[in-house]
Amino acid sequence: MIDRRQVLAGGLGTAAWVSLRGAGLAQDADASPEVSPAASPVAAIGGSLVIYSGRNENLVGPVIKRFQEATGITAEVRFGDTAELAATILEEGDNSPADVFFSQDAGAVGALAREGLLAPVDQAVLDLVPAEYRSTDGVWVGVSGRARVLAYNTDTVTVDRLPSGVAGLTDPSWAGKVGWAPTNGSFQAFVTAFRVLEGDDAARAWLTAMRDNGTVVFDGNGPIVQAVAAGELEAGLVNHYYRYEIAAEEGTDLPVQNHFFAAGDPGSLVNVAAVAELATAANGDQAKAFIAYLLGEEAQTYFATETFEYPLIAGVETAPDLTPLDEIQSPAIDLSDLADLEATLELIAEVGLV
Repeated sequence: MIDRRQVLAGGLGTAAWVSLRGAGLAQDADASPEVSPAASPVAAIGGSLVIYSGRNENLVGPVIKRFQEATGITAEVRFGDTAELAATILEEGDNSPADVFFSQDAGAVGALAREGLLAPVDQAVLDLVPAEYRSTDGVWVGVSGRARVLAYNTDTVTVDRLPSGVAGLTDPSWAGKVGWAPTNGSFQAFVTAFRVLEGDDAARAWLTAMRDNGTVVFDGNGPIVQAVAAGELEAGLVNHYYRYEIAAEEGTDLPVQNHFFAAGDPGSLVNVAAVAELATAANGDQAKAFIAYLLGEEAQTYFATETFEYPLIAGVETAPDLTPLDEIQSPAIDLSDLADLEATLELIAEVGLV
């Protein structure tokens, strides 16, 4: 058995205490893009809040900054790898200083739920989100949706070559032409879904075949899409929104499109970024206010228009170029079943990907 600390922490890199001020816990980013100053869905209650965020600072920093301005709450944020932060909370146990865990995916927050470390989410907040995008026991809630896709170069790949499922990427015709990010939380959640749907042996065989087919390892999804756009790769396994984010940043169209795999394939998984209050939270009112804010119109509009994710509350429209969420044929899987992150990380390490 692989040591959990080695896999969850050492194997996936070292998280840092990140802030614009340079070191330690600090108020979150002044980084762009800004959130428009719409009316806040929560009251100005003041106080402080400690957030462990597996979401990237550049993506969620503006939302956290606006939350602080709207509520008077001082948010201290620890940014890091989602799996590593989940492992840290598990190790800290009742002594964790965290009030809130803002997870990149449902699997990591589900791992904490399985250990009884999360507090119930207010039912009124849960009811804002469709049942398939929140925990079955009501201790975490999805904030934004993200679909797994195969991003491909439209100059070098014809539509008829695109496989119907991830298994097709093990074909020799794709050798050395596909990128993936084994240390990325969304990839790990996808592998967990693969295990749930098809079993550990099938997941191990696929990971091994992909490795042996020369699949190129990256640290994150963004560099994969950039490599695809540059013609260095033909395709990459990523979340749907990276194509749109990079195009917006560079101010140009990319020769990249998203391919959705066939209905029920693990590669078509729709996952969520999720948030939860820790059962040991010292600032429970502030934690609840943060969760409610993320599911308010202001934050949901930000996720739709600035990060190109899928909003999860009614009344907020998806970015116009995205495939509608209800048209994506995600496998029939309960996101709460993605909680076995430890076994997934052990499997990825066993295959030699970290």
